[in-house]
Amino acid sequence: MLNTKKKGLPLDQAKKALIMIHGRGATADSILSLSSHLNLTDYAIVAPQANGNTWYPYGFMASDEGNHASLERSLGFIEEVFSEILDAGILPEQIYLVGFSQGACLSLEFAARNARRLGGVAAFTGGLIGEQLNPEKYQGDFLGTPIFIGSSKQDFHVPASRIQESAVLLEKMGAEVTVKLIDDSEHTIRAEEIKLANQKIFI
Repeated sequence: MLNTKKKGLPLDQAKKALIMIHGRGATADSILSLSSHLNLTDYAIVAPQANGNTWYPYGFMASDEGNHASLERSLGFIEEVFSEILDAGILPEQIYLVGFSQGACLSLEFAARNARRLGGVAAFTGGLIGEQLNPEKYQGDFLGTPIFIGSSKQDFHVPASRIQESAVLLEKMGAEVTVKLIDDSEHTIRAEEIKLANQKIFI
């Protein structure tokens, strides 16, 4: 049974929903704390909890074989949450995704594998997952979905080159992508990124 934490409006009372995906070693509660900094009035908020606090065992650009089983299971968890929101009567274009680090990678990967018009995606330090980017893994059309990716120019875990590669692929799939790379080496979420996410995604 998937463990989730919820905040905001109940699903059956909301017109918009946000899925918040935590990073490696973190928790659903920790990513939920970010919600108070985003423009989320009248949203239902759902944060799934990864088993062992990690969505997949190795880095997001490690061998595909090493991450495969855990990654597919985690993508399945996000699909369960997404389906629960749809079943509550909330339209796909009113469903949003937010993630940090490993959760940002999972947010982008789930969205790209199931591309359609979504409310938006805010990925704080993340890129599409895989040893190499394989466009054949992804299908659908984002139909103008806004996607924001923010990070450091020198992040130890997520190379800026992979963020840019991911942005190009997402744009080819019809997303409106904004990338902000900040000139530091911190692995964190900055006030500047939150401001841009609110401007571009949570309008």
